Amino acid sequence: MEVRSDGIPVRCDKIPAPVIPRTRLQVWFIRVCSSILLWTCLVQLVAVGELWHPHLFSNITNRISQITLVPLHVEEAIQSPPPLLTARKYKSNGFLRVSCNGGLNQMRAAICDMVTVARLLNLTLVVPELDKKSFWADPSNFEDIFDVRHFIDSLRDEVRIIRRLPKRFNRKHGHKPLQMPPISWSNENYYVQQILPLFKKHRVLHFNKTDARLSNNGIPLDLQRLRCRVNFQALKFTPQIETLGYKLVRILQEKGPFVALHLRYEMDMLAFSGCTRGCFEKEAEELKRMRYAYIWWRDKEIDSELRRSQGLCPLTPEEASLVLQALGFEKNTQIYIAAGEIYGSERRLSALRAAYPLIVKKEMLLAPEELQQFQNHSSQMAALDFMVSVASNTFIPTYDGNMAKLVEGHRRYLGFKRTILLDRRKLVELLDMHQNGTLSWDEFAVAVQSAHEKRMGQPSRRRVVADKPKEEDYFYANPQECLCEGTSCDDLLSPGNSSAIG
Repeated sequence: MEVRSDGIPVRCDKIPAPVIPRTRLQVWFIRVCSSILLWTCLVQLVAVGELWHPHLFSNITNRISQITLVPLHVEEAIQSPPPLLTARKYKSNGFLRVSCNGGLNQMRAAICDMVTVARLLNLTLVVPELDKKSFWADPSNFEDIFDVRHFIDSLRDEVRIIRRLPKRFNRKHGHKPLQMPPISWSNENYYVQQILPLFKKHRVLHFNKTDARLSNNGIPLDLQRLRCRVNFQALKFTPQIETLGYKLVRILQEKGPFVALHLRYEMDMLAFSGCTRGCFEKEAEELKRMRYAYIWWRDKEIDSELRRSQGLCPLTPEEASLVLQALGFEKNTQIYIAAGEIYGSERRLSALRAAYPLIVKKEMLLAPEELQQFQNHSSQMAALDFMVSVASNTFIPTYDGNMAKLVEGHRRYLGFKRTILLDRRKLVELLDMHQNGTLSWDEFAVAVQSAHEKRMGQPSRRRVVADKPKEEDYFYANPQECLCEGTSCDDLLSPGNSSAIG
């Protein structure tokens, strides 16, 4: 006890030692280490959950993805994501792994079919693998083209979808999944009776070919509508693709109405079909060599003129020019070429460009640096053309391939937007008659317009061919069950749907 100078005693407790402050570097080091440790634990926890029970941690992963998503500069207004659907609870009968084959749109239809098969058989679907060995040699994965998180979440009330197989089913762990291509144009009975029992034995089934493996007709209504839901809602392109696609559409729309011409006069199509109309002899030989180089192109020796007369060849750019004029499209019509490199390049486009000076391609509308990320990725480039084609005022395919059919169906889904489906067999006949002087221009134009009066994408029943499903109208070109209330589209037929040309 001490005494102050004024005589008042003062209690003296032990004075604490001075606290040495931590340096700023030490504080930051501790924070960084703690953050790394915390995130490592979370990632490991989620990974284990995905492998052993994919939906146990779905809410956690959604929260994490919302927090860590890098903000993108998207010029279009982006709506907040819809509330997460309640996951469908079911006992999975096994894991379905699929490898899609073909180009973007062939793979897109296959994905829709495979989701539907997984739903029918109560399977867990692994995110589909995309073709990397086709003519286009595109290295893109599913997540490079489609928004994989949206794909999984938007279908979680129907099908359980995981990004990859659990490790215990990998080859490294000695598991050998059964690989096979399902039979084409099959209905639900085939999958229930012949495919489902295979899962009891193998647990994992790998479909190594997936194109056209589900019938067009005779499928239950709920499965048909699921195919549409996958196609029109779940298969959403990545933000990078959508941003650039919307920009292309906006640039075109600011200049007025536009036509999307799917000019399928590309090297692979000409080689595959054997169509060489308008080609030099050297070019015809080049196409033939290419056809022989790919073993899956079964027809090697092809009579080009015979195929053309049967309507099995895409229109040439010169023929397309005459048909557009005959249909009444004026010279100032804005035309977007939805295609890859035209065979013969600008030489073959000269007649079409002379008739329609306002011809543009994505390479003309966008800066090189904007397209650079998509170079050598044909499926991603095709996705841009797909978006523009769906949004166009008029869509005209010169060949009825997979893109033409899927765009046609998408435009029907959006309210039967005008899609001119060219009757190539009739057109070849009329073109030859006009060019040899048998038909005057006026007679030619009247005949062309008359032949296409009912080929404008109006509501119509999907054609059924008994016992020949491959010859029926393609489901994705006319998904009738998803377009109309009830069993018929007849009530939708009206003068407004006749799609007058102009």
